[in-house]
Amino acid sequence: MSVRRIQTCTALILLVSAFALHAQVATGRLVGAVIESRSQRPIANADLIHLKDGRSVTTDSLGRFTFDKLPAGLVKFMVRAPRFPVVTFVVALTPGEFLEREIILDSMPDRPEPSQALPEVKVEAAPSLGPRFADFERRLRTGRGQYLTRDAIEKANFASVVDAMRGLRGVNVECGGGLGCAIRMARAPARCSPDYIVDERVDNFFGPNTAIRDIEGIEVYTGPADLPGEFTGRNSGCGVIVIWTRAGPPRAKKPAPGAR
Repeated sequence: MSVRRIQTCTALILLVSAFALHAQVATGRLVGAVIESRSQRPIANADLIHLKDGRSVTTDSLGRFTFDKLPAGLVKFMVRAPRFPVVTFVVALTPGEFLEREIILDSMPDRPEPSQALPEVKVEAAPSLGPRFADFERRLRTGRGQYLTRDAIEKANFASVVDAMRGLRGVNVECGGGLGCAIRMARAPARCSPDYIVDERVDNFFGPNTAIRDIEGIEVYTGPADLPGEFTGRNSGCGVIVIWTRAGPPRAKKPAPGAR
């Protein structure tokens, strides 16, 4: 076989492999409808935008949408519709998963209500941790779930993530058997482990062992009742532990000049 034929065959194999890999990781589908909260009426012509690659779909006259070719992992969307505030949400997808979601939007008031003069009150807001922690701070204000900030972690002098979970409502720490300690949610099915999301990425391998000194905040959701919509999925009954580190996710390395 000539060298040129070998090179052609190799290129074809690599091309087929690339297409197979893309089909494996980008075959998820999200379907559902966008609904107005008060009237429960469908919202037509709402745009759903995939924030990573910029793709978008528009709802039909019944508020329905279908978003194909989604990658596995956490996928973040933005929803825009006339007369409604812009919202974002995140879904967790496994390879090839078909997920259905109903998105609820609150309409803006048509006209501002008359204001009443009130005495001036000085409010000192807690300093923000920065743009990267916007979702953490937003959910912290809602009060759903349980939260540990950096200050709380340092004051309690926790030694590890497992240590920080002790005493939280609805969380069990199981130790023994020579395998260390495991975190389980009290209402979860037997031997069901929570999902760990570290810096917006699912990481069930390293997540439980994240060094406590590197953690800026922790969110704990014990089951579907207190789980935000962006984390719902097939394993939501096992609970979700969200970890935010000081450094954030590692940055992708840029290819060296001239590299192919």
